Amino acid sequence: MTDTLPPCPECASVYAYEVDALLNCPECGHEWSANEEASPEIRDSVGNVLNDGDTVTVIKDLKVKGSSAVVKVGTKVRGIRLVDGDHDIDCKVPGVGPMGLKSQFVKKVAE
Repeated sequence: MTDTLPPCPECASVYAYEVDALLNCPECGHEWSANEEASPEIRDSVGNVLNDGDTVTVIKDLKVKGSSAVVKVGTKVRGIRLVDGDHDIDCKVPGVGPMGLKSQFVKKVAE
């Protein structure tokens, strides 16, 4: 076998094996397609990996497009949701409402 199989995306086991068009993990039982790409990690301004449900703090005053409102530095946003696109965080900002944020303007809060 010249090329190695990728580790399991669920448990990172290196013992994955091929069955027809699928890869299988003997440790956790996860099945996935060999040509399936892993979603890229979304990181905050200092390099911490963000996950759905995290709490973040805004690190820069952000003008709200189409409004005179401003999201101030230090605003804490709870329960973020990661999405694909230019603005990779959907959230509800206190005092402003639902909006999309770019991960480069937030910092993950240690909980």
